[in-house]
Amino acid sequence: MMTPVFLLLLSVMLIPSSLLPIKSGELVSVQNETLDAFQVIAKANANLTNTLTHGDIMPNRKRNADPCTAIGCKWPKTGSYVYVPVAITGDFSAQERDVIIEALVSFHDLTCIRFIWRSTEVDYLNFYTGTGCWSYVGRQSNQQLISLQKNACTYFSTVQHEVIHALGFRHEQNRSDRDSYVNIYTQNIQAGMESNFMKLQTNNLGTPYDFNSVMHYPNNGFSKNGLPTISAKSNPNMVLGGATQMSSNDIARINRLYQCCE
Repeated sequence: MMTPVFLLLLSVMLIPSSLLPIKSGELVSVQNETLDAFQVIAKANANLTNTLTHGDIMPNRKRNADPCTAIGCKWPKTGSYVYVPVAITGDFSAQERDVIIEALVSFHDLTCIRFIWRSTEVDYLNFYTGTGCWSYVGRQSNQQLISLQKNACTYFSTVQHEVIHALGFRHEQNRSDRDSYVNIYTQNIQAGMESNFMKLQTNNLGTPYDFNSVMHYPNNGFSKNGLPTISAKSNPNMVLGGATQMSSNDIARINRLYQCCE
């Protein structure tokens, strides 16, 4: 594992406009994480008053891959790569900043997404120490905030989860074909949270429903009584959620949406 000093130097390094991606050595270990992305997000967002949809999505300024990806909210591709400018602001600790960087770098080995430090780019992601954990779906315009509440949201899986939203994807159980795979128990959902379980018109990119996705709710997500709000039709006892990093299907969907093999 890389030393904190080296990572801190990396985190303040400026990348010129020649599109050199952010780099790092081996990834930080995620084996010690005991909370999946949803648990972290739900805890951090429990008392938020601003309007989020589906638990951690900020309503888009315009609008599995979200339909907007067909009309302009994908990040542009240059040659073989999709370069996404980023900035990290706020008062993150050196360790929290390192976790954000390592989560970003994890996309480099698995997809054609390349995160670069923002210099003069107009459209970019800005990770900041906001209130709660949330992101927009797909590329918006100008500065696009990703909120990672300090001491609450800076987990490897949580950063991956919010970045996947920013790349154009929604939660797994909101897929257009979800009724073939899961049961939703509306009687157990907290009042006012029913919309988090709405089925949406999504482009599933020919990939199978993924119970192990880092974008999937756990069995008792938004439960008002401790009973399940969602279960697998094939096996009601299957444990859902719990992912501490992207699944192979999460990676495949990113690669298909952005045509990473072309």
